[in-house]
Amino acid sequence: MSSKLRRGYTTGVHTSFAFKSALDTFLITNQKSISITKKMDNDDLDITKGCEIVVTISDRLDDLKLNSISHNPYILNNLKLYAGIGVGIVTKEGLKPPKDYPAINPTPLKAIENIYNRFGKKRKIFVSISVTNGKELAKQTANNKVGVLGGISILGTTGFVKPISSTAYINSIRTELNFIKANSFNKAILTLGNSSFNYAKEHYKKEQIVEIGNFVYDSFKIADELKIEEIVFICGIGKAVKVAQGYKNTHNRFGSIDFIKLKNNIKEELGIDVDIEKSKTVKGLSLQLKEIGKIKNFFKIIVKKTNNRLNRWFIDFNNIRVILIEN
Repeated sequence: MSSKLRRGYTTGVHTSFAFKSALDTFLITNQKSISITKKMDNDDLDITKGCEIVVTISDRLDDLKLNSISHNPYILNNLKLYAGIGVGIVTKEGLKPPKDYPAINPTPLKAIENIYNRFGKKRKIFVSISVTNGKELAKQTANNKVGVLGGISILGTTGFVKPISSTAYINSIRTELNFIKANSFNKAILTLGNSSFNYAKEHYKKEQIVEIGNFVYDSFKIADELKIEEIVFICGIGKAVKVAQGYKNTHNRFGSIDFIKLKNNIKEELGIDVDIEKSKTVKGLSLQLKEIGKIKNFFKIIVKKTNNRLNRWFIDFNNIRVILIEN
C-alpha cells in the first residue's frame, strides 16, 4: 500500500512566518529582533529542504548583515527589505524580481507587505532575509547562470511545495527561457541528458543553455509563447527517436519506443533490415548500422523525423535545429 506523499511550504511561506514572529518581538521590545525558521521536510526533490531562514528586524540598518553585493531594498511603506547573507541578488534582466534587488518573488514579497501593513503600526524598520549556507545551496541551482548571485531565491506562488512535482521543473524552464529572451539571446539551446549538456557547454554560452529534463513539448511550447527566434535541440539518439514517434515527454513512464515502427522506417529509408530481436535498444540498432557504415544515414533520418515532429507540434516555429549526440 502506497503512502501519501508529503507536501511542504515554500521558502516564501516560511519567510513570512519568520517575519511575523520577528515583527511581534520587535514591536514589544523595541530592539533588534531575529527569528529563525527551518524549512520543513517534504517529498519533493528540493535542495532547500531543512534550510534555515533568518529574518532580522531593526530600526538601524547597521544592525543587519547583508549580502555583500550592492543592491536596492524593496520599499514597502516604511519598511525597507534587504537581502541578507545567503539570499541572492538579481544582476540581470528577465526574472520576476527586478535587476539590482533581492531575489524574492512577488508572492512572498506581497505576503510580507500585507503582514507589515496589518501589524507594523507604520514603524520605520529595516529588514533582512538570510539563508544559512544559502550561497552553497545556490550552487545546486541555475541561479548563477541567470544572474542571481550570492545565494538562493525566496520562492513561492501557491505557498505549497507539491511533492515530486513537474510544475516546479517546468517553472524553472520558463524562468531560464524568459531570461534568454529578456537578455536578447536570439537562440536557446535545449538539452536532454548529461552528454547533451556537456556538448552544449563546449559550443554555446552557458546563459543560452536550458536543461529540460524530459519536458520536450512543454519547453518548446514556452519558447514558442515567448517568441524565441531559434531553438537548438540537443539529445541522444534514443530520446530523439521517442520525440520523432510523438512522445511529448520522453520519460519511460509515458511509453516505450515502437521498435517495429523504427525497423520499418530504417527499411523504407535505407533499404536495410535490422534485427530488432538481436537488440531491442536504439544503441544496439545503431551499432548494427555502424558496422555496415550506415550510422550517419540513420542519424540523418532521425534528425529529419524529429525536426518534422517538432514543426508539426509548433507550426509557426520554423527555426529549429536538432543535434544528436552519439556516446
